[in-house]
Amino acid sequence: MLCVGLDPDVARFPGSLAGRVDAIADFCIAIVDATAPHVCAFKPQIAYFAAVGAETQLERVCAHIRSAHPEIPLILDAKRGDIGDTAKLYAREAFERYGADAVTVNPYLGTDSLEPFLSAPGRGVIVLCRTSNAGSGTFQSRLVDGRPLYEHVAQRAADEWSQMGEVGLVVGATYPDELARVRAIVGDMPLLVPGVGAQGGDAATVLNVGRASNGFGLVINSSRAVLYASSGDDFAAAAAEAARTTLP
Repeated sequence: MLCVGLDPDVARFPGSLAGRVDAIADFCIAIVDATAPHVCAFKPQIAYFAAVGAETQLERVCAHIRSAHPEIPLILDAKRGDIGDTAKLYAREAFERYGADAVTVNPYLGTDSLEPFLSAPGRGVIVLCRTSNAGSGTFQSRLVDGRPLYEHVAQRAADEWSQMGEVGLVVGATYPDELARVRAIVGDMPLLVPGVGAQGGDAATVLNVGRASNGFGLVINSSRAVLYASSGDDFAAAAAEAARTTLP
């Protein structure tokens, strides 16, 4: 149930990659190939590529995942959320340009902003619900009609969005009580769980409170703890070992 998040930070790359034109793609592909036996998904974070003008390298990484490891789902972490034709273009970007199997989205603009993603056949939409960052409770825990906002999102996902397409939710490992509550609301819906590793979330606790009825149903993400398990030329082998041992 481990997902490896691809958050490539050039400043943390080993010296052997220094100066390479395609260092970001080379690093990510080495990580992908080394960790593939231990994962259920890969999750490239688009900002790490776009901020340095490396979208074509992201295309290369995504193409490699689809060709070399076609059985492993590709989740594009983009957290898109917009209206009308703009949302359609974001869906097209995720599913056509990058060939993602699923994409993360922000539900703040409402159901119509999710429809272009939900209507894509054979693709998944993973909606932000209770995120792992420290400030997430400012709005997500705010009471609306006596219930925290994140519960309303979970309920809407279970009752409405799941009837419109393939949907999952993002719920952080750093809030296990809320994770358990979301699981109770949505039943066996898949949950993408960031926050294990560098953010301090506990994998054993996540497994204990977040499993679906079949014992699975979790996509537990770890990024930095796997990617940068070593700063040396053995980075890929170290990442593989970190991935193998992340979940109990």
